[in-house]
Amino acid sequence: MTEAIINLETVNPIEFFGINNNKFDILKRKFPLLKILSRGSQIKLSGQAEEVANAQTKIGHVVKYLERNGHLSESYFAQILGDEETGETVTEEQGGNDILVFGPNGKVIRAKTQNQKLLASVSEKNDIIFALGPAGTGKTYTAVALAVRALKNKAVRKIILTRPAVEAGESLGFLPGDLKEKIDPYLRPLYDALDDMLPSDKLNYYMANRIIEIAPLAYMRGRTLDNSFIILDEAQNTTDLQLKMFLTRIGPSAKAIITGDMSQIDLPKNQRSGLVKATRILKNIDGIAHIQLDESDVVRHRLVKSIIRAYDKEQEHEDALEEKRMKERTEMYAKNRENYEKGQ
Repeated sequence: MTEAIINLETVNPIEFFGINNNKFDILKRKFPLLKILSRGSQIKLSGQAEEVANAQTKIGHVVKYLERNGHLSESYFAQILGDEETGETVTEEQGGNDILVFGPNGKVIRAKTQNQKLLASVSEKNDIIFALGPAGTGKTYTAVALAVRALKNKAVRKIILTRPAVEAGESLGFLPGDLKEKIDPYLRPLYDALDDMLPSDKLNYYMANRIIEIAPLAYMRGRTLDNSFIILDEAQNTTDLQLKMFLTRIGPSAKAIITGDMSQIDLPKNQRSGLVKATRILKNIDGIAHIQLDESDVVRHRLVKSIIRAYDKEQEHEDALEEKRMKERTEMYAKNRENYEKGQ
């Protein structure tokens, strides 16, 4: 007779045992030759050594799955216990490599478009990625999902999410409230993405223990960001010096995704976006990837694609008019110059 005790302290016992112990009953049915008892956050196994070892392995797969995903359905619980593979391997085979992470209540976060899948793919091989595209293409959401996956997989120790605090010319110092209340409106989209991917209790734990940090870009100055997955969102609103400062903060064991939309630059007219220069001069560096998302990647309301096309068409029209005006001014200047020289 062999005995073994398994601790479940790293997972939510309710998620493991199920409502009214439904999952625990499945466990006992899967191993009828074992005596299985639950005591708080522990499971005690008694029986033949081979059976106990097999049950330990299977329960270990369940625990690992819950540690990384937070939720497990009864059917999938039974599937893990009845298969030699881990639950996550089976899931990948069933759902394909477009699955990025599992959210609360088993919500599946997927890369939905070709460029989102490309972003997920290149993140495995590159440490810095520029993901550019218009609103609604999922660049920020996909980046946050990749960061959460890296944290769950223990590939990084923390997630750092940052944005330049630039909105309609407002200054943080003149906004009401304390520091958190001043900066939260600028960072709300990052909170929204995290809410979709992590249970509220785990997210609060991560935030309270600074495992996940959300802060304005200005607060990155002077830091070395290592063993982290860093996302710089709305990078089109960074100046050249700000973006250079951010890129030089990245430590040797860190990954960074820089997202931006060149059509929505909110900087004052006398300031140029640092993202334009960075994407140009960092084009051919090994380890830095560039992903361009477009209207085909829009996953918001169906009208968003039409809106983007309309704005792009209008921009092309304005660019053509400006080019025509420049050409006319150049020709006029040349003609005036010619007439002046003739008069001399």
